[in-house]
Formats: sequence, C-alpha cells, structure tokens
Amino acid sequence: MKNRSTQWGKRNRFILLFFAILVCAFPVDGAAEESVADLRRKLEQMTQEMEAVKNRLAEIEQADRQKSEEIEEMDDRLNRAELHTATDKVAFGIELRSRGDSLHYTDIQMAPSTFTQMFFANYPNGLNGATKSQAQQALANMAANGMVPPTEKYDANNDILLTNKFRLNMYAKVNSRLSFTGRLAAYKVFGDSTGVKVNQGNLGDVTLDGNTSSLPHGDTIRLERAYFNYKKDIGRVPTNFSLGRRPSTDGGPLEYANHSLVGGSPLATIINWQFDGASYSLGLEEVTGIPGAAFKLCYGVGFEGDWGNSYSLGNPQPTADDVHLFGFIADLFDDGATSAVLNYAHAWDITDGFTGLTVMPFIVSKSGNQYFFTPNSGGYISRLEPSTAIGDWDALSLLLRTNLSERFEKDIDLFVSGSWSHTNASRTSQNPYYELMGMGLLNSNGALEDRDGYMVYFGAIFPMPWKARFGLEYNYGSQYWFNFTGAEDALVGSKLAVRGQVFEGYWHQPIYKNNFFATLGSRYYDYAYTGSGNPMGEPVKIDTLTSLNALNPVIDEVWDAYLSLTFRY
Repeated sequence: MKNRSTQWGKRNRFILLFFAILVCAFPVDGAAEESVADLRRKLEQMTQEMEAVKNRLAEIEQADRQKSEEIEEMDDRLNRAELHTATDKVAFGIELRSRGDSLHYTDIQMAPSTFTQMFFANYPNGLNGATKSQAQQALANMAANGMVPPTEKYDANNDILLTNKFRLNMYAKVNSRLSFTGRLAAYKVFGDSTGVKVNQGNLGDVTLDGNTSSLPHGDTIRLERAYFNYKKDIGRVPTNFSLGRRPSTDGGPLEYANHSLVGGSPLATIINWQFDGASYSLGLEEVTGIPGAAFKLCYGVGFEGDWGNSYSLGNPQPTADDVHLFGFIADLFDDGATSAVLNYAHAWDITDGFTGLTVMPFIVSKSGNQYFFTPNSGGYISRLEPSTAIGDWDALSLLLRTNLSERFEKDIDLFVSGSWSHTNASRTSQNPYYELMGMGLLNSNGALEDRDGYMVYFGAIFPMPWKARFGLEYNYGSQYWFNFTGAEDALVGSKLAVRGQVFEGYWHQPIYKNNFFATLGSRYYDYAYTGSGNPMGEPVKIDTLTSLNALNPVIDEVWDAYLSLTFRY
C-alpha cells in the first residue's frame, strides 16, 4: 500500500506540472482567458480529487496495517493456546521453604574419653581383639566392681542453622480414570552439600531410602514420589489402584503445623517414611450411608535384601532378607468438619538397620571370633548394611479431628490421636557392635522380650488477627514406643518418635494469600528414655544412664526455635 500511495503522489505532481507548462508557454487572448480560467478550475477540482484519493489510500493503508496487527495477535494467541494445550498434559507446582532454626541442647550425656579409649586398647588391657565372651565378661566385671564411670554432661548450641527445602510437584490426567502424580525434591543446609552426616546414634543420621528427600541431604534432586492412579467404579463402589513410590510422608495431623493440605496417606503418628509399594482403596460412602467412609489396603517394601548388598550373591546368606509392610487405612467418618481415621500397619522381619551412608565415630569389625575397634579419626564415609532379621512390628493409630466453625462460628481446629505399638523380638543382631552388646528389637543383653508402647498426641489451632493461625501441640511416648517416622521433617529428630514429651507452638502469618506465608514457632523436646525412633536395644531411663549406655551422645532436652518463609504455587 505504501508503494501505491507514492505512485499516485508522483503522478499527481506530474499532471499539475504539465498543465502549468502549458499555461505559461502559450500566449492567450481575451477569449482564451476564459478557457484558461476554466482550465484553472478544472485543475483545482482535479487537485481536490487527487487529495481525496490520497486520503482514501492512506485510510486503506491504515486499515491494512490494523488487519496485519490483528492477524499477528491472533497468530500469537493461537501459538499460546497450542503451547498451553501441550503443557497441560503435565501440570507443575513449585514449593520453596527457606528456614532458620536456633538449636539449644541441654545436658547431653556421653561416656568420658578415658572410658571409650578402653575399646581401642588391645586385650587384656582393653577390648580390641577380645572374643565375645572375653569382652562381655570384662564389661560385666567393670559394672560389678563399680568401675564404669558416670557420664559427662555438656550443652551444645547452634545459634542459627539455615536450610532450603525445594519441591517440584507434577500431575498428569489422561482421563477421569487414569492419572499420574510425582514429586522431585531437594533439601539442603546452607553451606553443605555432602549429603552425609556424622552418626550420633539417631536413625536420621543415616542417609537411606526412607529419608533421602525428607531430611537435609545435600543439593541433589531426588525422587520423592511417583505413582499412578487407576479408578474404576464397581457398582456403587468407586475403587482406586495405585502403584509406585508412595505418598507416605507428612500425613495427618501434620498438616496443621505444615500449614498445608494433608500430605500423605498413612497417619504420621505411625508411618512417616518414604517407600515403594501399592494401594487399593474402596469408596464406601454410598453403600454404607456414612459420610466419607472409605477403606484402603496398603503394601510397601522397607528394605530390599538381595540387591546391592555385600552378601546378596555370597554364601552363606545372612539372616537379613526383604522387609515387607502391610496395613490398612479406614476413613470411619468425614463430613468435612469432623473426621475419624484408623490406621493399622504390620512389618515382617525388621532388620537391625537399613542400607545407607553415614560417618561412624568408630568402626567395629569381626574376624573369626575376635572383635576389633578402630577410631574413625579421618571422618571416612561408611556404607551400613543390616545383617539380621530381629523381629516383627505392629502399630495401630486412631486420629479424630474437628472444626468448630459451624457450631461456634469460630474457625478453631482440634485433633487428638492415640497410638499403640507392639514388637515381637526374634533374634539378637549379628552386627559386630550390636552382637557384642547383646542388642535386638528393643532388647539388650541377649533378651528377646515382646514390648508394648503407646503415644498420645493432641493439638488446637486458633484464628488470629491478620488472617493468621496459631497452633499448640503436645505429644507423649512411653518407654517402649516405636514407630517408623524417621522421615519427619525435624532437624533434632522425629517428635512423634520421642520416648518422653514434646511441646510445640507456631504462628502462621499469610503474606500473600496461601501462596506466600511466614511461620514462627518453637519446639521443646524432653526425652525420658534413650533410643527414640531406633529399634535397637532396650530403652534406658536417662536419669539412670551409665557410660555403657552413652557411647553415643544421649540427648536430654532440646529447644528448637524456627522462622521460615514458604512460597507455594
């Protein structure tokens, strides 16, 4: 259009110039003056017509330009729609939490170095190179003669420990029946990417399959969840089959402290552990008439014994094989305001540990019938492996929750949970260190007693100014309480595994809706017995500790104050 307008302009100027030459070149008389005036009027009329044509051409050019822009905009919209359709095949969600913890340990107890050095001295002045009977007799004689020194007590503080926790959530829906859910995660301490901790007797000190993305383990992106769901209605009963890496962490009632939806299927009171497995659920609301009624069967593998271990292809085979877990989750009632959930779990052939990496303070090895102790002064990484199936485990937990909005017009949440655990010890561990101490499933000195434990847990969450939420929680665990919650997001250790009591308070303050919020909280651990969360050895009352029970540090009290900023989208 621009070329056409230019051509018309040139042609207009040429015509006017031609007629001007004619007027100036030829003389005119009186009769011709009228012709010249008439010609001038025609020229002026032609000029006006040319100007009108020029304006019209400009209007057409402008209209074409607008149409071109509309076409480009439409094309851009179509491209965006096509991209949106493609990316809609997998929906992504981002979560990033930056948090600072201030940790203060009081009255940590540990055997004095003069006592622990005895293990590294050669027999008979020490225990290095002694047989099992010689070592156990020497320790018994020391205890009988009052030669086991008392523990040493000290405090430890980490005024600020900064962490980043990142999650990439994925969801894909093929149709109303078939879908996929996944999560990639990284969790690291500021200034540390080793992924391996020094072992101080806590199960969380070992980097293993059950806690890789739930506790700080370097900057590696790990697969936390990946499973499909296949739904099908059988008559009036909707069913769901799922297989893969399970949503088995951050279950109820941890959603209140996490300021989130329920994160996992099992109740966090007995299971908070990453594992692979399957589930099959039945929706029973319509057939029973009970709001929210459902029943789910669950299966998981806690340990694979015949893959990647030093004994997997060797002879003779050790007494550690695969660890299988089975259980059910029953939604007894859920009307949106009040709910009741019952969770049962059973594990066969629990092993004396799980395959993982850690830095041991000293190494215990066995050659023939002699035991050898080597200090790990270089901080070398050890690959731990279980050696023995030590018994079975059962647990049962009931969780009751309610919201008081409809009754009192106050958005108050209340929950209470009661849990029971039972262990059936079958063998003493053949791991050199545990064997020397006669440790088995919640037993020591070669005993194989069944143990029953319990835990109570309750809390209340209140509405506060500025759309904030304030929560108070308390839990207590007995001497022989044992659960699988080693993946609980807690730097000190799982509070729901504590043999003792824990108090916690927190304030959730929204900054931008629920997409960006701050949490200020504090947690106080008061341990009553040793070994919380660990299946090995008989729990000993902390007030009666001796150096033989404190070769690793034993925690008594801990204050953990924390502040976090969380982004979710």
